[in-house]
Amino acid sequence: MRWSFKIARIAGIEVRVHVTFFLLLAFGAWYGSHAGPGGAISAVILWLLLFLCVLLHEFGHALAAKAYGIKTADITMMPMGGVARLERMPEKPIEELVVVIAGPLVNLAIALLLGAVLLFTGGRLGSQIFAETPQIPNLLTWLLAANIAMFLFNLIPAFPLDGGRILRALLATQMDYAKATQVAASIGQGLALVLGLIGLFNPGYVMLILIAVFIYMGAESESSFVQMRHATIGLPVSSAMVTRFATLNQGATLDQAIDALLGSSQHEFPVLDDNGGFAGLLTKHDLLVALRKAGPELPVKEVMVTGLPTLLPQMSMDHAFSTIREAGVSALPVVDNSGTVVGLFTTENLGELIMVQNALGKNTHRYRA
Repeated sequence: MRWSFKIARIAGIEVRVHVTFFLLLAFGAWYGSHAGPGGAISAVILWLLLFLCVLLHEFGHALAAKAYGIKTADITMMPMGGVARLERMPEKPIEELVVVIAGPLVNLAIALLLGAVLLFTGGRLGSQIFAETPQIPNLLTWLLAANIAMFLFNLIPAFPLDGGRILRALLATQMDYAKATQVAASIGQGLALVLGLIGLFNPGYVMLILIAVFIYMGAESESSFVQMRHATIGLPVSSAMVTRFATLNQGATLDQAIDALLGSSQHEFPVLDDNGGFAGLLTKHDLLVALRKAGPELPVKEVMVTGLPTLLPQMSMDHAFSTIREAGVSALPVVDNSGTVVGLFTTENLGELIMVQNALGKNTHRYRA
């Protein structure tokens, strides 16, 4: 994920932090500063411990997936929570159920452990923590409540929450996976509308509107993703890759990239190294942002997205779609066995392929732009 950086590697999984995470810590420090310097420090510690619980939640998913031979590329921590980037989800519904429910169960286990500690100590251990800053909640009690809240919130049957995936896995034991996704997404969107109406007519629950939007969009995204994967099963990347495209040399300037942009309808440009191999991807958005900040003489290698995976022409399209989604870009290069870029796989062209399929009422085995 862009704008994130690595902080550790645990059990073979890279742990990353998004830069916006520090905005949350800054807010916590500001809020706690009303109780003095100690309050600011205490508030930051509280948030760090909370996100440790979130990280353990994501490792619950990752380690459960590992049991089924599924690798996790990385876990990224953000203000809204964590994201474990699994290479794929299990194909069997029961296995998906295990992987998905493992995260909330970690929060439940943490809550039970904290509850046992508080019960065993009669609350004395917790009451002594941050005793000089009464504005800061009791640490153990606060963490206990937070983990219970995370456990219950993630069980809401709506994408992209774990509850939505749990519902989908249960439905998939009785119906087609794509149909199960569609039903689960519809239930989630219906729930989002209810939450949105409650928030709209109750000023004290404005946060529900934001949660409703988050759930509604997440359900729509998951449904579209699964439907698109279902429609492309059995087709190779070569069926929808762009074969007529422009490339840029990493020594080219943004001014030269502008010429390429204006001379075609292309929005993403593979950038090649001195040996003709793939070095990075320059997007229209990054190009325009860089022009405003640095001017047309800046080399494209200073702006291009690096570290992206490449695709092979014979790769299955559903696998390629998962790869491009995980990479967080709208296009990826297609290379042959020698590493030469022979095509460009874009979400736009994939959408066009699916429209052609729907128009013909069958799979098209050869479609290129």
